Amino acid sequence: MDPALSQLFRQLPAVDELLRHPRLQSWVDRLPRPWAAAAVRRVLEEQRQSWRSCPPGDLPSQLDEAALFQALQLALDQAAQPAIRQVINATGVIIHTNLGRSLLAVEALEQILEVAAHYSTLEYDLVKGERGSRHDHLEGLLKELTGCEAALVVNNNAGAVLLALNTLAQDREVIISRGQLIEIGGSFRMPEIMAASGAIMREVGTTNKTHLRDYENAITSETAALLKVHPSNFRIMGFTSEVALPDLVALARRYSLLTLEDLGSGCLVDLSRYGLEREPTVQETLAAGADLVTFSGDKLLGGPQAGFALGSKEVVAGLRQNPLTRALRPDKLTLAGMEATLRLYLEEPLAMVAIPTLEMITRPLAEVERQARNLARTLKRRWGARIKVEIRPSEARVGGGSLPGAVLPSRALALEIPPLAPHELEARLRQTHPPVIARLEHGSLLLDLRTVQTDEHPALLAALGEVIDLGAPASREG
Repeated sequence: MDPALSQLFRQLPAVDELLRHPRLQSWVDRLPRPWAAAAVRRVLEEQRQSWRSCPPGDLPSQLDEAALFQALQLALDQAAQPAIRQVINATGVIIHTNLGRSLLAVEALEQILEVAAHYSTLEYDLVKGERGSRHDHLEGLLKELTGCEAALVVNNNAGAVLLALNTLAQDREVIISRGQLIEIGGSFRMPEIMAASGAIMREVGTTNKTHLRDYENAITSETAALLKVHPSNFRIMGFTSEVALPDLVALARRYSLLTLEDLGSGCLVDLSRYGLEREPTVQETLAAGADLVTFSGDKLLGGPQAGFALGSKEVVAGLRQNPLTRALRPDKLTLAGMEATLRLYLEEPLAMVAIPTLEMITRPLAEVERQARNLARTLKRRWGARIKVEIRPSEARVGGGSLPGAVLPSRALALEIPPLAPHELEARLRQTHPPVIARLEHGSLLLDLRTVQTDEHPALLAALGEVIDLGAPASREG
């Protein structure tokens, strides 16, 4: 081994010495000792690897003790944090798939806590005093809200589509427009879901245009259903046409076929009444005659992750009897949170303010502006010249594969904390408590306040304080 490298290796403290070091004690005490020791060993090995990869002329002569302890503190702190933890979403994307999609209403959180902390009637019928079905709890509410004959809830919408196709069209053909062969999150594609279900996909039309005759010409004795997929996560503009659902239903009935529609991001409210682009609702899709409608629970609906399959009694009964239903069934916490969320929709004005997703989408720009001004004043008063803050117009998004064409006017704080570059500030904010997920745009760091909750403002200020007080020296300006 290179003598200079050996000399550096000898300067590294032993693991036990570091675990007893006063500079690390508050971090070490938060962890079981074996876990803390493993974190320390990882940092030491990373330091050795860093030195090994250094060209001989660039190898330092001394251990950078300050940098080592900073790395150790960060590693121990990360080891003490839960893998899934709270973050502040300052990206301006409301239904942010990577950050957990929809926030839940207070009523849903309370119901989840109640069910989680106690035994429950998950599969028990209090009237009969015998075993019941978890699939019965939400059906009455869904009938009331949508007018469906029957309903089934599973663990997500891809599961609902998979279950529907496997039950209704295994080893038979399902006709779908080529322009609706979408890709959903995580690189899962509709053709792959159809293949996994056992259905045989028959694509018709072109990317931008599909006509009723395309469906009719593709019907054979092996056809089981016509499938319509709402492109909730993209838009094709210009020279386009697609077949309206009522026309598709009429064609299917003429040939004794089923009509299925996957709405993707299910919506129970006509958002055009609130100044947003038109999105087909579950109610109108069922009223148009679809035999089965599937959609998500954690997007525009604003509940926990779930998939819904609503339709005729006969069709839903078939889904219930499929063995896959048990593999896809939702747990008690999902059902509890979803019931509380759906109850809010019984009074639409209440849903619009109580369900965070809907509230953020329809929040007046003046309210976002007010929050931006309040935060900007607080930042300037608290840290003065150490932070530069400017209020800028911003464009927020619904996200989560919902309303892809909708742009929500918003306000963002453009921040500078000298001497940190914007990308360095963004990285520092991801290490605060709680982490702040910001947006880099045109060389600036932006905090879009449409997705920052008012009760998160103290935590946001504390996070910025961590960066200013620990990570960035005072500016000499002024």
